[in-house]
Amino acid sequence: MKRNLNDTRAQYQVMMDEAGILLAAEDILRRRLERQGSIGSPTECVDYLRARCAHLANEVFGVLWLDTRHRVIDAEHLFTGTIDGCDIHPRIVAKRALETNAAAVVLFHNHPSGNPEPSEADRRSTARLKQVLALLDMRVLDHVVLGGFEATSFAERGLI
Repeated sequence: MKRNLNDTRAQYQVMMDEAGILLAAEDILRRRLERQGSIGSPTECVDYLRARCAHLANEVFGVLWLDTRHRVIDAEHLFTGTIDGCDIHPRIVAKRALETNAAAVVLFHNHPSGNPEPSEADRRSTARLKQVLALLDMRVLDHVVLGGFEATSFAERGLI
């Protein structure tokens, strides 16, 4: 019994070390984006978002709020789902968009399965959010789907 307890403690320590490393990586990439002043390329954006949520066990949907020069105002997870889905509410996204005074957004979510291929539901929700935010004069620049260390950009595929 004592050996199992030590094994469990060791596994917990490894998990905590990994979580700490991932949080540190996210913080470093966030600070780099802040220093640059704006997102210069889809690769920079994907690197930051990968560190932020690719490792999570449940699906999360979030938004990078950007000003008129595409400088990051804030980044946040708005919705948390299960291992295979997440409900997105355009009303909440619109409310936060107005609160942050964003001019543009990058939508993002993870697929805990590891497959970054956008689903039909992902495409529909992106189109709906694009419509809603356009009414508020806010542009959707991209929607990034993260699966493990892979990512799919709607913008790069011409889906935005």
